[in-house]
Amino acid sequence: MKTLFTVATVVFAALGNLMAQEKPAPVTAQVVEPQGGNIVVDVERVSLLFTVTDKKGRFVTDLKKEDFQVIENRRYQPIMEFSSESELPLRLAILIDTSNSVRDRFRFQQEAAMEFIKNVLRPKQDLAAVISFDTASELVADLTNNIDKLEKGIRSLRPGGGTALYDAVLFAARDKMGQSSGTRYRNVIVIVGDGDDNQSRYSRDQALELAQKADAIIYTISTNITRIESDGDKVLKYFAAETGGLSFFPFKPTDLTQSFENISNELRHQYSLLYKPDPFPHDGLFHPVELRIKLKKGLVARARRGYFAPKR
Repeated sequence: MKTLFTVATVVFAALGNLMAQEKPAPVTAQVVEPQGGNIVVDVERVSLLFTVTDKKGRFVTDLKKEDFQVIENRRYQPIMEFSSESELPLRLAILIDTSNSVRDRFRFQQEAAMEFIKNVLRPKQDLAAVISFDTASELVADLTNNIDKLEKGIRSLRPGGGTALYDAVLFAARDKMGQSSGTRYRNVIVIVGDGDDNQSRYSRDQALELAQKADAIIYTISTNITRIESDGDKVLKYFAAETGGLSFFPFKPTDLTQSFENISNELRHQYSLLYKPDPFPHDGLFHPVELRIKLKKGLVARARRGYFAPKR
């Protein structure tokens, strides 16, 4: 039962175009089958978007290409390009749990989400969408740089019903993160919820696959305040770890704002590297990737754990 309110891959936009073949309904999210080519990736290069921190969790932003190693299929892969991505535009989807059990702190959840948008969104560069989920997913504010429209969407939310988290993640990844606009974005999904799911048509791993194919990093903010790890918390950790994001567990309402602030800070302290696997697999399968930092003890690089290769 829910307690409260319910961000590298490696197949990057620089590597190809992620195309969604059908568009969502204007309001209600129409989730589509994750199989059968709904997202097409035509690439022979892989990009990793990642963050580096020291032992105290502080961001490390002065590293060079020579400081890293990429390993795939037990082979070191030459890094073709390397850059800092603090200024790359964001394409952000905020997924907010509106199931009945969030009712007692729902207003605070809305206020924190609006404050996050105000702090992180750069109107001339970034885009954001708001998606609610209870029994079904609903697009309450489509991708826009208009903060007033986003706030209006968040304020319109009302709690009630069950939970379809996986459908919401799949919809956000496929129909919002997968849109091709000619602009290179960092795709980020922020989930606010307890990680439980009792209404989705699709599975956790189907949702994760679409997020990985869309090159989306997932950040999660748990609404479980019992201080006892739940199955839902494990789901949230899984989504974040597999996509190179982080999970946050605020135990009181005031901590929620800090969690959003931590995500905002991280989005401005990232690196990106590009490599071409040799040989490049065209098998449609998931391929694990390991990113290592050379001769820099105590530093941790957090990146997506692999990518789905396109199938010819």
